[in-house]
Amino acid sequence: MNIWVFAQEANGAPTSATLELVAKARTLGTVTAFVGGDAAAIVGGLGEYGTSKVYATGDLGGKLPGVAVAAAMKAVIDGGDTPDLIMFPQNYEGRDVMARLSVKLDRTVLTNSIDVTADGDAVSVTTPIFGGNTLVTTQFAGSAPYLAAFRPKSFVAEPSGGGAAEVVAAAVPDLGATGTAQVTAVHVEEHSGPKLDEAAIVVSGGRGLGEAAKYEMVETLAKLLKGAPGASRAIVDAGWVPYSYQVGQTGKVVKPNVYIAVGISGATQHMVGMKGAKNIIAINKDKEAPIFGIADLGIVGDAHKVVPKLIEALQSR
Repeated sequence: MNIWVFAQEANGAPTSATLELVAKARTLGTVTAFVGGDAAAIVGGLGEYGTSKVYATGDLGGKLPGVAVAAAMKAVIDGGDTPDLIMFPQNYEGRDVMARLSVKLDRTVLTNSIDVTADGDAVSVTTPIFGGNTLVTTQFAGSAPYLAAFRPKSFVAEPSGGGAAEVVAAAVPDLGATGTAQVTAVHVEEHSGPKLDEAAIVVSGGRGLGEAAKYEMVETLAKLLKGAPGASRAIVDAGWVPYSYQVGQTGKVVKPNVYIAVGISGATQHMVGMKGAKNIIAINKDKEAPIFGIADLGIVGDAHKVVPKLIEALQSR
């Protein structure tokens, strides 16, 4: 089976989401990565995880990635290299490229997926619905290529020990009026410590903190543990912390070694984003809070008393 992965780069390396998709794709067939830009910095990393060939558009000259990459993909397919499946990360750029390619190819898409299987030419993906309480498996109908987007952390990114992949130029055709739009500036949010969706330890705060000022102890605890601070949707919507801190169905999906939920009751929307953590520690004064149903360790107590004691213990080490 010929599988393409829309690959992205960050800080001179393939993104974690890219490597997760490549690692899964290699279990299904031959993997080709498609890069919007210069692939020189990431071709080695892509090959190490199982990619045999990389299509690269080269410098996009400020063009919108979604417009340019979708057009380049269509041109390669029209040239005779038709993949059976194209896998995209479930993020802004991945969805943009996929949507535009869907129109160009007149193919349907399946989004928000967490697994994919292949049986001969039949390709099926699994998607959680109803807040993750039910899993639906859907098989593509019609002719390939099939287009699917996958949530981060759906697959484990394990290297295969492969060498550098072959790089093939993928020219961007004339884009017409859509090609006139230009990216004039890129703003990268500043942060210290590990990224939320890549951290080994995550400490998240919820409405049980009582007020925005109390979130400081969540950040302090996360820093002492060399982890990342997170948040429930409730306090993001309340304006206590930025949206980039949100863990949940409409935020980031995390799978750390340790997840500490402070003052979070455990709404389904939140648990969808963190229940894959290896160890879950819940701190909540309500012993009936749903979060205790999935916690490995539960502390029934006032977060304003428990967390300062944890901080004090860590600082005294």
